[in-house]
Amino acid sequence: MILIGENINIMSKTIGTALRERLPDPIRELAKAETAAGMDYLDLNIGPARKDGDSLMHWLVNTVQEVTDIQLSLDTTNPLATEAGLKACKKRALINSVSLQPERLEKILPMAKEHNAEIIGLLWGTDGMPRDANERCMLAVDLVYKANEIGIPNEDIWIDPIVTPVSVDTNQVKACIEFMSMLSDIAPGCKSVVGLSNVSNGTPANLRPYLNRTYLAMLMKYGIYSAIIDAFDDELIRLARGEMPEILELVHKMMDGYNPDISTLTQKEKEYAKSVKVLSGDTLYSHSWLEI
Repeated sequence: MILIGENINIMSKTIGTALRERLPDPIRELAKAETAAGMDYLDLNIGPARKDGDSLMHWLVNTVQEVTDIQLSLDTTNPLATEAGLKACKKRALINSVSLQPERLEKILPMAKEHNAEIIGLLWGTDGMPRDANERCMLAVDLVYKANEIGIPNEDIWIDPIVTPVSVDTNQVKACIEFMSMLSDIAPGCKSVVGLSNVSNGTPANLRPYLNRTYLAMLMKYGIYSAIIDAFDDELIRLARGEMPEILELVHKMMDGYNPDISTLTQKEKEYAKSVKVLSGDTLYSHSWLEI
């Protein structure tokens, strides 16, 4: 699985300050740490960056490339910033992201083609968030068709079905998993990617890793290609690298209908089993789901 480190993010207090004041040291140290943690890509999230976004992304890409040579994901809704990042990247870049909103398609797809960049196709349409797996499929087919039209092959398209918080809507959490089981049939050759931490937004910070890890294990049943993750969750990385086969087996068996006797499980297995039930909608979400 391809792992994309999410930690260079303008929403972080430390990184936000470093970006605003152009302080390179915190950026460099974090980029080195994410690389050492085994990330395959680094996501550089500068948000909308309406003011001086192009110069900010150019500076950020160059700052990161001073200390690491792994590939970069350019995460911004500002097309000028995206283009500046593409021009600065020494290796092939990943654009995060292009949605099905016409203004995004018209600006980002030709840019990706010109710079030979890969794209994350965000399944957000003109009507907003898709309601279920079928709507995600329709949006994916539409996006792939439009990308193919200008010469971007399926192999350069990473489909993001949009993960939403389990604390808000379990049906959407399940819809992403269902969509993942259908993707290879509707868009052969396309890759899959999720913003994994979104599933635990709104959950207390100390509990978020349990949901993130379990949801990744569930997505792995259907061959998820990539995930944007916290680079410093060691257990999550071990899971993604296939180093916890007994946990994956338990999670996947439960997805197929197996209902284990919780009292017979190890503490680690209990954490995953209870989290599967919440993410599957079998247990109503509450902050105390691990204690039930």
